[in-house]
Amino acid sequence: MRGLKQTSFLASGKTHQKQWYVVDATDRVLGRLATRVATILMGKHKPTYTPFLDTGDFVVVTNAAKIRVTGRKADRKVYKRFSRYPGGQREIPFRTQLARRPEEIIRHAVLDMLPRGTLGRQQIGKLKVYAGADHPHAAQKPQPLEVKE
Repeated sequence: MRGLKQTSFLASGKTHQKQWYVVDATDRVLGRLATRVATILMGKHKPTYTPFLDTGDFVVVTNAAKIRVTGRKADRKVYKRFSRYPGGQREIPFRTQLARRPEEIIRHAVLDMLPRGTLGRQQIGKLKVYAGADHPHAAQKPQPLEVKE
């Protein structure tokens, strides 16, 4: 068996076909939804997963305003941001963020589960989050994605 070289499969942009999935966030737990969505965005659900390439699929999340959290997180969870100016730190409680911009709650949870750097920024670009039930991606024919409770 000398001279035989065994090679393994390496995904590339040419061999990878991206699919579209749609998830309804109504009464879904935030963390469980975010982990499933992050797995799809990274491509870990596929046998062709490559850690340093973007082999994931697109995910459309609808009804982000109807997401729920467990325990006392609705009262205690706070989203922080900083403008890099003195006194520029802002804190937004979960309930206020849910009322104003519910899309950012899911986007923030998923972003923290993706790799840092250019690969993570490329993967978060494939996440589309909408507060209501309507989305403009019907032409891509997204398949429903199952999220366990």
